[in-house]
Amino acid sequence: MLFFRSEEHVDRWCGQWTLPRGAVLSLDQAWRLAHAWFKADRGGPEWRRPTVDEVESLFASLDLTGPFWQLR
Repeated sequence: MLFFRSEEHVDRWCGQWTLPRGAVLSLDQAWRLAHAWFKADRGGPEWRRPTVDEVESLFASLDLTGPFWQLR
């Protein structure tokens, strides 16, 4: 994950390194994704890895859509 100060900064960085632009999240979106992703007690006996459908549903619930967020 890289942090940039603006959309223009992302575009300049991608151009400088000749890399395609990936997904860009606001700080609020990144915080909501981290909170949702890491809230589970992964050390608990009931924890299980989420399915692809569950993860895509989580992304959609956070308005993270588009090809980058499709896992299939």
